[in-house]
Amino acid sequence: SLHDALPISYNRVATALAEPEKDKEFWKEKFAWAMRNGATPAGRIMSNAGADQYKPATSLINCTVSQIVGDGMQDILDSVMQAGMTLKAGCGIGYEFSTLRPKGAFVSGAGAHTSGPLTFMDIFDSMCFTISSAGGRRGAQMGTFAVWHPDVEDFIKAKREDGRLRQFNLSLLIDDEFMAAVKVEGKYNLVFPVKQSEIDRGLVKAETVYKKRFWEKDYCIKQDYILNENDMLLCKVYKQIEAKELWDTMMRSTYDYSEPGFLLID
Repeated sequence: SLHDALPISYNRVATALAEPEKDKEFWKEKFAWAMRNGATPAGRIMSNAGADQYKPATSLINCTVSQIVGDGMQDILDSVMQAGMTLKAGCGIGYEFSTLRPKGAFVSGAGAHTSGPLTFMDIFDSMCFTISSAGGRRGAQMGTFAVWHPDVEDFIKAKREDGRLRQFNLSLLIDDEFMAAVKVEGKYNLVFPVKQSEIDRGLVKAETVYKKRFWEKDYCIKQDYILNENDMLLCKVYKQIEAKELWDTMMRSTYDYSEPGFLLID
């Protein structure tokens, strides 16, 4: 029975958790006592601790955060590979996808227009499904996306499509500027950073605005994005929306589909 099996699992997990300690027996009993009295470690710990004989390449870490998914094919595919190995070890993993150029943006190296972040998220989704289907625990991913990104409406509505992004929990990154616009039912700009090389080649013909920097400074410099003396990021305005309408779209999706959640990043 399950009741009979529980002490065996407690002993296995407690023994593994006590392994790094000098007084192993003392801490093994402490951990076992805690579990017998209602403390339940996270799922990866219960599943993988002490199971080295059967699955030696697994991890006890439940949740991890990926490197920045850089806006380039090499960076994206490298992130997919690292994510696959992380999931294979039994960890969940989260990523921020609004670093990727919006749908229809020109990619000078390829001489073509990008299909946008959501299609690349589909690759991560398929990879996670494939890795988890090999056995063990179901793969778990977190995908975040900024409310200022031009493809934000596609992100909000993504799970309305049957079977899409089912290996993800999704959350929007919400800034104070957006919330202020919602409160007064004002306008809000959907933007993406501008590269110095794009300015030099005369490729930026739309309106530009400076916006509070939302990524690490080193990453922005590496990507050739333009920062002013106040550490604000120069962005191209792709679209201006009614903030309250986008908020209502978010609330309807959350009510009807339980996604996306949102994170107040300021």
